[in-house]
Amino acid sequence: MDVGIFQKRLLPRERILWSGFPAQGILFASSDMFLIPFSLLWCGFAIFWTYTAASQGAPVFFYAWGGMFVCIGLFFVFGRFAVDAWVRRRIAYAVTDKRILIMRTAPSSNFISIDLERLPDIQMTGGEAKRGNLRFGPAASFFGNSRTGSWSPAFDPVPQFLGIEGPSKVFDLIMKASNALRSEQRLSPDS
Repeated sequence: MDVGIFQKRLLPRERILWSGFPAQGILFASSDMFLIPFSLLWCGFAIFWTYTAASQGAPVFFYAWGGMFVCIGLFFVFGRFAVDAWVRRRIAYAVTDKRILIMRTAPSSNFISIDLERLPDIQMTGGEAKRGNLRFGPAASFFGNSRTGSWSPAFDPVPQFLGIEGPSKVFDLIMKASNALRSEQRLSPDS
């Protein structure tokens, strides 16, 4: 995805200060400390249950029922990471002198704009690391803020920059742009 997609979304006299993309490939979240063992137990039990039902000569319904839970378990173990990586390949971020912009093109097109004048709380993780996250909104609990957000970070309903390079530099840039915008409005004779 090209960050040029933001050009047609810019307001008059708005300019891009930073643009980037989320980390690619598998991205682990803190909730995975619980979710990975849980998903392995789920999948293991589903396979054991289905195998036991098959070896006991259970009716076909039990194969189908067990097969459904095995598929869910396999998605928990492997599929959710693949889906999350696929979605993150279709996300772009930008910081302008007026807004924070997030564009997602798949699985459905989604454009988020956050005015720097009304900037929500920002949480930074991995500030000193090469890559980290910036979350624009309420802090995430250990298990996430929603069912999908905890299993797949790219689907979290709270806007965020996932796995960006130099998160502390981007955080500082956002704070400087926000402060400059507020100062400019205080000095403006129209306000």
